[in-house]
Amino acid sequence: MKLLALDTATEAMAVGLADGSARRTVNAEGGPHTSDRLIPVALELLAERGLAPADLDAIAFGQGPGAFTGLRTAVSVAQGLAFGIGCPVVPVDSLLIVAEDARAQALGAEPSDATVPPTFDTWVAMDARMDEAYVAHYRHDGRAWAVRREPALVDLPTLAAWWQLTPPAQVAGSAVDAFADRLPFGAARRWAQPADRAGALLRLAVAAAAAGRRHPARDALPVYLRDKVALTTAEREAMRAAGAAAAGSHR
Repeated sequence: MKLLALDTATEAMAVGLADGSARRTVNAEGGPHTSDRLIPVALELLAERGLAPADLDAIAFGQGPGAFTGLRTAVSVAQGLAFGIGCPVVPVDSLLIVAEDARAQALGAEPSDATVPPTFDTWVAMDARMDEAYVAHYRHDGRAWAVRREPALVDLPTLAAWWQLTPPAQVAGSAVDAFADRLPFGAARRWAQPADRAGALLRLAVAAAAAGRRHPARDALPVYLRDKVALTTAEREAMRAAGAAAAGSHR
């Protein structure tokens, strides 16, 4: 299988290519220049293997949750390429990428398909801004991941209440640093920084494609969780008008 994987759900850009047993990955800064750099990096990886986009069997993408603009970048590129090639897309949970990277760090090396490591149970908590976090809970049984709590957008008091009730054994993600003094991490082992996000993305993408989780290009959709990231001009004007009316009624 020849599979290209893209993820721009965070401030980092992760790109991976699987060509049979050969793997190539790139971890790079994302941010405002991601949309300019993503396609050139992907084409460079393909060229290294002597491949063209038309040679791909599938394109995987980090579907989120994550940054609004970043998600749109990876999804748009994956969908556009898949439509042009006529190949399926493979969505990958962007929070699970964080969990898979933490598992690899715990093992001290890239997990081998032939290896059956001990059970790995971890929460993922990513800073979502506005005193909120993207959160999920996963468990790896040595062969595959299972979701124990689906990805959700929660405020810090809610997450703190969850963890006070059931303390986490491990936590991975940017919230480890961002909310170090505001969440009850307790004795949890913490994985704040990814070691190889692209490698984790590619392993998950290859496993998902092999399991048949392939979809038509039209179904390449992001998972935002935060339905509203900003108010429209009309909504802001309406709020100001309502506030002015309320203030006038109390004079």
